[in-house]
Amino acid sequence: MRKAGVRAASIIALLLAVLLAGCNPAAEQAPPPPPAEVSDEATGYYCGMLLIDHAGPKGQIHLASRDSPVWFSSVRDTIAFLRLPEEARDITAVYVNDMGKASNWDQPEAGTWVDARMAWFVIGSDMRGGMGANEAVPFATQAAAEAFRTAHGGQVVQLDGIPDDYVLGPVDLAPPMPDAADAGAPGTQPMDADAHPDH
Repeated sequence: MRKAGVRAASIIALLLAVLLAGCNPAAEQAPPPPPAEVSDEATGYYCGMLLIDHAGPKGQIHLASRDSPVWFSSVRDTIAFLRLPEEARDITAVYVNDMGKASNWDQPEAGTWVDARMAWFVIGSDMRGGMGANEAVPFATQAAAEAFRTAHGGQVVQLDGIPDDYVLGPVDLAPPMPDAADAGAPGTQPMDADAHPDH
């Protein structure tokens, strides 16, 4: 009789442990997939064009319903996907190029990815993204973002601080105009052409 009671208690304890594990969302979540590297065939989700044909930082979003990432020819497009209600919501990871680690603006090197939710972005700078539009230039650290802002203007924000109209509004293809006080000021040098995106 006593043996049966111990056995019943063990079964109840086991069932409770299973139930508690089922109620714990962390127990069900798999770790996020690692970033993929841009292949020659990687195509931008919105533009339908090859990423290698566009300059500037890129983005990738991983979905539970897909084996391969959704690619974006710009960080701006990546963030737009996150904000648009009609896009997929089963997002498991979002990566953008860390431009503090990349040495090539046109085609950031392999291994330069950062989680977009942890990144710092410079918006409103004089650098343009893959489609020639305003870009949200990402960095893994706030210090790197501030250094870029000092050199190229704009403001430093994190993902939630990027206004919707910056990524969802009309595309401004005109380069920002220099301040009248800066135009022709002594010591003002144009940026090296190689540092600008081609598109």
